[in-house]
Amino acid sequence: MNENILNNTKRTILASVLLMFIAAGCERSVDGLSEPDFPANPEVFIDGFSPGLNYLPYEDSRADAFTVDNQTFFGIRGASMRFDVPNFGDPGGAFAGAIFRDENGGRNLTSFNALTFYAKASNAATLGNIGFGQDFLGNQYEVSIDGLRLTTNWRKYVIPVPDPSFLTAHQGLLWYAAGPEDGDGFTFWLDEVQYESLELAQPRPSIMGGEQSPQTIFVGASTAVTGLSYTANLPDGRDVTVNAAPAYFTFNSSNTSVATVDENGRVSVVGQGTAQITASVGGVNASGALLINSLGAFQPAPTPTDDPADVISIFSDAYENAPVDFYNGFYAPFQTTTSNDFEINGNNILGYENFNFVGIEFNQNVPTIDGSEMTHLRMDVFFPDDIPPNSALGIRIVNDLGGNETSVRTVISPQNGLVSGEWISVDFDITGLADRSQLGQIILDSDSGPGLQGSTLYVDNIYLRR
Repeated sequence: MNENILNNTKRTILASVLLMFIAAGCERSVDGLSEPDFPANPEVFIDGFSPGLNYLPYEDSRADAFTVDNQTFFGIRGASMRFDVPNFGDPGGAFAGAIFRDENGGRNLTSFNALTFYAKASNAATLGNIGFGQDFLGNQYEVSIDGLRLTTNWRKYVIPVPDPSFLTAHQGLLWYAAGPEDGDGFTFWLDEVQYESLELAQPRPSIMGGEQSPQTIFVGASTAVTGLSYTANLPDGRDVTVNAAPAYFTFNSSNTSVATVDENGRVSVVGQGTAQITASVGGVNASGALLINSLGAFQPAPTPTDDPADVISIFSDAYENAPVDFYNGFYAPFQTTTSNDFEINGNNILGYENFNFVGIEFNQNVPTIDGSEMTHLRMDVFFPDDIPPNSALGIRIVNDLGGNETSVRTVISPQNGLVSGEWISVDFDITGLADRSQLGQIILDSDSGPGLQGSTLYVDNIYLRR
């Protein structure tokens, strides 16, 4: 019998039984029924797949990157999981990546505090990401390690589970993503992949990268607790730090009349004042905090009136935006500008703090922009704090970053419109840039006036217009 038909038949029978109870006046409620018990099977791959496991590649990954290898394995006999990472430009896929999901509804892994495996590679290589919790069903309990270094010898690796009590019906047993290094692909193997109960010590959850992170914001804005991680000390004395999903954390606000926080670490600013957002994992307090300073009501930037047909938008909720690599590239070690972007009533705002310069890039993983027919670069800028007299904001747009770079720049100072506490609408004539066919970067800087260094600014409605 078709499995879907069988499942539907079972549901129909169950519904009929429940209706019989109701008709008989039975007071028993289905709300009191316990959840189904899932098997406590910790094995993922030990000389072969454990039952119910399915391989689901990511979009654009090489679909045949994974095979079972009966020639290379850990130990004296068996098989291993083999992964062939493609070379750059491989028509079969840009990278290797997939999840391994339990298709039988999940497993109860609450007795295990780590995912462990043995691994090696054809040459010293780095896995982009590996972990568990991705299931394509919400990825609620995702955990990962970035940049896992592999050698040519088998070595055991441990990925701690921040709080196993959540893994009552765990389906995302393993996931990975790996790309070529310096253009060259490589092969790596995993074996003895399983969940274990280890003697892990010194649990150290962290939010906001372990820092006391201040954010100046406004009523109606929403922001998020970021920089979530979990560190544990392994039996061999090494520390391992993983990226951890918000679902493992319990969040708290010190002042809910100013800011509330939900189970996903999403913060809503509801009043003026200050609040401290903290968290814990399994009863252990996390280092770091998000320090909310709400200034009250926020005046949004003016709504753009330019015809969409005459606009190429970089960042605006008023238009469809062109693809952008990032709005803050953070060019270490010279850049100090950090991002605290936020959203107010559906309007997204770029927030820059500790400002010295910042680059908005659209030239790496996305196409450059052909702005040949565009004559102006427009944006709205807001400085919430007082502006010293020696301040100046530089704005530069760059064409052709491939070796024939050209650019044009303007400077906004208190003498020509730079003020605090209100939106400044900048409309910059870029026709001095003769070639605008490969626009790839916009840079904001304080080089022309040191008074802005270390300040906060908000930016909205960045677009090119005719």
